[in-house]
Amino acid sequence: MVEQILDVIRGVAGVKLLDYSSDPSHNRTVVTFVGGPEQVKTAAFLAAQKAAELIDMERHRGEHPRIGATDVIPLIPISGVTMEDCVRLARELGREIGEKLQIPVYLYEEAALRPERKSLPKVRQGEYEGLKEAIGRPERRPDFGPARLHPTAGATAVGARPPLIAYNINLGTDDVAVAKAIAKAIRGSSGGYPSIKALGIMLKDRNVAQVTINVCNYREVPLHRVLETVKSEAARYGVNVIGSEIVGLVPMEALLDAAAFYLRLEGFRQDQVLEKRIHEGG
Repeated sequence: MVEQILDVIRGVAGVKLLDYSSDPSHNRTVVTFVGGPEQVKTAAFLAAQKAAELIDMERHRGEHPRIGATDVIPLIPISGVTMEDCVRLARELGREIGEKLQIPVYLYEEAALRPERKSLPKVRQGEYEGLKEAIGRPERRPDFGPARLHPTAGATAVGARPPLIAYNINLGTDDVAVAKAIAKAIRGSSGGYPSIKALGIMLKDRNVAQVTINVCNYREVPLHRVLETVKSEAARYGVNVIGSEIVGLVPMEALLDAAAFYLRLEGFRQDQVLEKRIHEGG
């Protein structure tokens, strides 16, 4: 099923599939591809169309919050485009998905048309099951498409935002309440770091509690600070961190910052990295 969706992305000229990863507990696949603005928009639409054909949300279960078969499509400026370009593309893509596929679409982050919808967790509130009833309320009506969930594909969030790091930290406990308490302590909406979003979930296949995190601004809150804060909070419950993972791609700068911190490097410059100098022709 995942390969069929990936194939439609691969089939768009000018688009390069960079990475994809699936997780059985989250029951979610994260796909990253790049290309010219119009080509990326086309690939995203075709992927959403194929997902609607293949995925039945009435049968979907997973630990990660979601509202539809194509849960979220973020457009991210990397090179040669601006955030304003991505906002325009997100709104165009959202309209196409809503009108052509009859899937309700919510615009979020920089593309949001309503200030209360800038936050993706707010858009996902109630998830697929809760949105079935809530979508008919004025405050939950979609920005594009019908005011009812697609019978199999649910709804989709489309937005424009800076690069985000999906970073998960696994705890040495099967008590999900500990993970939820730590997530509440670090996320911005509960008084933690403003650019951090976090949830506590259970990895049933490993019987391990996890703090699943979106690092929305790694320059403001670097990965090592996130990890050290989670370690400190976990210690309050007598729990250790047993591992962490990055889902999808990550900016090299974020990893170099973490390396410099843990190696206690003095006066380290990123242009000291061999591969970086070769790539830049320095």
